[in-house]
Parts: sequence; structure tokens; C-alpha cells
Amino acid sequence: MSRISPRELAYCGLFGAAAMLLPTLFHLVHLGRVFMPMYLPLCALPFLVRPLPAALTAAIAPILSGALTGMPPIHPPVAVFMAIELAAMAALISAVAGRWPGANEWLVLAPVLLLGRALYVGMVYGFSRAIDLPAGFMAGLSLLSGWPGIVLMIAVVPPLVRVSRRNARPAAQGGKG
Repeated sequence: MSRISPRELAYCGLFGAAAMLLPTLFHLVHLGRVFMPMYLPLCALPFLVRPLPAALTAAIAPILSGALTGMPPIHPPVAVFMAIELAAMAALISAVAGRWPGANEWLVLAPVLLLGRALYVGMVYGFSRAIDLPAGFMAGLSLLSGWPGIVLMIAVVPPLVRVSRRNARPAAQGGKG
């Protein structure tokens, strides 16, 4: 396996920092839980870097944010669930985008977001059962609360990726490095 390139490190740092900052801004206006702002940069990053750096950045951001700001909470393990969900989605998006670089970003992103939500809801369901909470209710609540964020990501991430790719081509001479 090749090393993480300086370009990938720069993208991971930039998008990781955005993943830490955006939730703070959204929470100032009480829209953080509704629009899932941490997901925006962490779902755009995998279109620009390989699966390992994308997944590592996506796994670290929620845990670090939870430790530093309390958002997402470490207990209940929302930060852990988000780290698992985001890492899986980032790895999958990056693998698909790397295998088929000309694929339409919407066609790559939408199914992965749905799969990621299913993974998250499954973790909430399992955890709720383990601690004797109404698992179906908790899972349903998680599913419903995530829809505005998914719509926002489908609207914002593909155009952001297209602009980022277009601006990166002269320096990187095309696709992933």
C-alpha cells in the first residue's frame, strides 16, 4: 500500500477541520441535529482521496469533536456510532469513486447515504435493546431525524466535489493521488 500523499493529507486536514467547525456554527442556530453538518465535508472528502485516508478522517472527526466540544456526545455513544457510520460511508464512496472516476456524484452518494443511515439506525436499535430502551422507537426517531441532513448532503456535496475536482486538476493532473 502506498503512503498518504501530501495532497491527501492537506485535503484530510481541511475537510476534517470543516467537520469540526460546521457543527459548531449550525448548533449556534439550533440546527445541528437536523442537518448533520459534520457529514457534509466528510462525505465530500472521499471523492477526492483514497479510502484509507477518507475513512480515518471520518472516524476521527466525531470522536475528537465529542471529546473537545461534547458534540456529538460520547455517552450515549452517538460519537462512536457516527464514527463507524462515517468511516464506512467514506471508505465506500472513495472506493466507488476511485474505481469509476467518471461516475455521477449523485449516483454514488445517494445509495451510500441510505446505507450509512441504515447502519446508524441498526446500531441505535441494537444499543437501545441492550440498555432496555424502546428500540423500535429510538431507531425510528434516528431515521426520521436524519432526513433533512441527507437532503442537504445530496444537494450540496456533488456540486462541492465538482468544484473541488475542477480546481485540483491543474495541480494534481486529474484524479486521486
